[in-house]
Amino acid sequence: MRAAALGLLTNGLLATIKLTAGIVGHSYALIADAIESAMDVFSSLIVWRGMVVASRPADTGHPYGHGRAETLAAAAVALMLLGAAAVILYQSIREIIEPHQAPAPFTLLVLLGVVLVKEGLFRVVDRIGTQIESAAVTTDAWHHRSDAITSAAAALGISVSLIGGPRYATADEWAAIFASAIIAFNGWRLLKAPLKELMEAEPSGDVILRARATAARVTGVKKVEKCRGHKMGYGYFLEMHIEVDGTMSVRQAHEVAHRVKDAVQSALPRVNNVTVHIEPFTETTP
Repeated sequence: MRAAALGLLTNGLLATIKLTAGIVGHSYALIADAIESAMDVFSSLIVWRGMVVASRPADTGHPYGHGRAETLAAAAVALMLLGAAAVILYQSIREIIEPHQAPAPFTLLVLLGVVLVKEGLFRVVDRIGTQIESAAVTTDAWHHRSDAITSAAAALGISVSLIGGPRYATADEWAAIFASAIIAFNGWRLLKAPLKELMEAEPSGDVILRARATAARVTGVKKVEKCRGHKMGYGYFLEMHIEVDGTMSVRQAHEVAHRVKDAVQSALPRVNNVTVHIEPFTETTP
């Protein structure tokens, strides 16, 4: 939530500065950049709200918790990136078709300042997202980097326009089109992670391997036949099939299952729950 609050305040201020400078300085690339910053404000609000809901404990209506709110927030932010790219592309093409005044020199200084601020914000938020393994926060971080990229592209376009004179007046808009392509690419790339979570894809990384190895070391476990799971918000839900001595009583097998669950959750704190299925072990078991 700290990352979302930081992004919200910064983007709100930058959007206001860029929109004002873009209108006064006749730079559509800067106005397009302001539009993306405004989208960043909404994305930060979505991330903040998603994280608030995702942090709520499980209840009778949501026995598995509210983790999907974080996933939905990540998907929404990625879609907003794609939407911002489409708006910038459309408006840039319109500006190329219609003659307009060249941008004012001061808009270049505004953009260079924005690049530094947004790249710094990306690094801070991305580090937080990596630490807490949050797709929503990581996606929001890349929203900040996309803003830095659009600002850099706009700065390049304005530079060409100012140096080249009237013949290169549309360089500003071509820079915005280039930036929209980068934003669209990042939006699609970032949309894939939450889509995988929503489609119950296998957890990435070594979560499954570590869970299997931990369960195999538990006293009473003869074999870990199967281990699968999915990510929900900040945590993981796992399902394991373990084989124990077929002569064990139900009580003994139940105790082994509990030891497996406790061991896995102790080794992997982000695992919220482990459902353990007990099966009899025989030498001929495949």
